[in-house]
Amino acid sequence: MEVSKYSLKDLLLTALKSEIEARDFYKSLAGTVENYFLKDRILFLSAEEEKHRQAFEQMFRQQFPGQELVLPEKSPVPLPELKFEKETLPISEVFFVAMQAEKAAHDFYTAISGHFPHESEQHKLLLYIASMEMGHYQLLNLERENALRTEDFEVTLPMVHVGP
Repeated sequence: MEVSKYSLKDLLLTALKSEIEARDFYKSLAGTVENYFLKDRILFLSAEEEKHRQAFEQMFRQQFPGQELVLPEKSPVPLPELKFEKETLPISEVFFVAMQAEKAAHDFYTAISGHFPHESEQHKLLLYIASMEMGHYQLLNLERENALRTEDFEVTLPMVHVGP
């Protein structure tokens, strides 16, 4: 992704907006899932995105001390949107959309890291968060494969993995 045409301020605000949207997406998705184990994994992703949001907010405040943090209505940097219609998409497709967003976030954060010196804390943090996004991608891929095996049969296992 080419990020050199954007200001660092716009890039960090976009990262913040992206993490907020991802957090809210996963929280909303968890509300539609009956499988206890899957719900827990999706809520884990939501919590992870909240931690990323906090890291980006701190980075913004370090880079732009005293400036008000105002998120743009629409992201200046084109990134995939995380949206789903609760009743119209199979969960495997929802996971696929989320996987694409996680991959885009990885690429975006890797590109932003180039705005900082190689050995700086910010550069390392951005690469670390980028690697975490790929971990999210892999977790979603695993859950997507599980969903593909069962959704054709309309199998729901709400209490799977619960018990002794």
